[in-house]
Amino acid sequence: MTADPSPSLSDTFVATLGNGVRVLTLRLPHLHSASVSVFVRSGSQHESLQLNGISHLVEHMAFKGTHERDCQQINLDAERLGAEVNAHTDKDHTAYHMRGLAHDARRFVHMLGDIVRNGTFPEAELERERQVILQEYMEDDDDPLSTAFKLFDKICFGNHPVAQPIIGTRRNIERFTREDLVGYVQRQYTGANVIVGVAGPVDPDAILKDVEAAFGSMPAGSAHQVVPPDYVGGVRSRRLGGSSQSHLVLGYAIPTLKDDDPSSLLAAALFGEGMSSPLMDQIRERLGLVYHAACSADVMEVCGQFVIEASTVPEHVDQLLDKVMSLLAQHAETTDPVGLERARNQLAVRSLLAQERPYGRLETAAQDLFVHGRVRSQEELTERLQTVTPAQVREAFARMLASPVSVALAGKVGQQSSERVRDRVAAYRR
Repeated sequence: MTADPSPSLSDTFVATLGNGVRVLTLRLPHLHSASVSVFVRSGSQHESLQLNGISHLVEHMAFKGTHERDCQQINLDAERLGAEVNAHTDKDHTAYHMRGLAHDARRFVHMLGDIVRNGTFPEAELERERQVILQEYMEDDDDPLSTAFKLFDKICFGNHPVAQPIIGTRRNIERFTREDLVGYVQRQYTGANVIVGVAGPVDPDAILKDVEAAFGSMPAGSAHQVVPPDYVGGVRSRRLGGSSQSHLVLGYAIPTLKDDDPSSLLAAALFGEGMSSPLMDQIRERLGLVYHAACSADVMEVCGQFVIEASTVPEHVDQLLDKVMSLLAQHAETTDPVGLERARNQLAVRSLLAQERPYGRLETAAQDLFVHGRVRSQEELTERLQTVTPAQVREAFARMLASPVSVALAGKVGQQSSERVRDRVAAYRR
């Protein structure tokens, strides 16, 4: 078996093992370092209510011991090589990373293979890590903006697993057992749901052999599928003691990654990326209603969200809402050509900067493989943005305004905040 170059990318090699594990190699000869990542298509959207938070706990516990190495040896083995080790859990995947000297890339493949595949989840380590994650949970629960985002997800998608918090519930964190973790990994960590990515001055065929040795005996399984959620919409608020500000998250459902529709990405950049964007120029610079505000398009395989976030004092909430909704309505009617040029260029530069970071390229390419079954070139992505017309951007705003808005408020909020917000935004529904 050889690693074959991608049809449109001479430095990108993709191969698939017999058990479905995909091997993604980005040959970057100008670098002196190498990045190795294992992407597992398993995150909070793949969890039942009873298992919510288990993907995050597995990610933490994967480093606490394997059949061959204990926690201390895992840490020492990486640090003796000067390597950086990290991991993260998201709604749609979990990822494990190592980065260090290029000549150690093949060793990183085997070390990550041991961590991902051979975790023993020792009872004593589980109890210690449980306490660490409970502290993380409490810190997250005390944060008003994080609370607003969790409310926002529930407003958007109701009881669908994609609306669950990645960290899970306190009750689940407290009760998960070693057997729960072992069983979850056996079900979820299968070849059809794993991509091993390597970026650096490496030999793709040599990397392929190492991945075969480290991951070739992994059970094949089948690709995890998630039924797309229905969008709900509505308004919710939560008062948090000790907070002096109101934290607002407002938005709508937008097309998914699978839909491959860049108009919403462009709409979000046009509306709120940079200090010259309408969101920041009008609301922060001219009116002084907020210190912090941002707009983004958060897009995954099964769902997407157009998200506006802002933090303000309670007495400015009504004016802030009116101005945001008014600006959204204006963008459904007219498109500023200078603003659109700015948005296109900001997205293009952001994408190029990500391509210059080895891990950024690996994550983007792995996401492409999971969703589209191929790695798209930078030129293709840029061309897709350039072909979006002003009319399509206006239509993106119009589609959002035709659906129920989702608004979450957290922090210092009044008794009747939800009702008042609901009344104010209803006037802008088209």
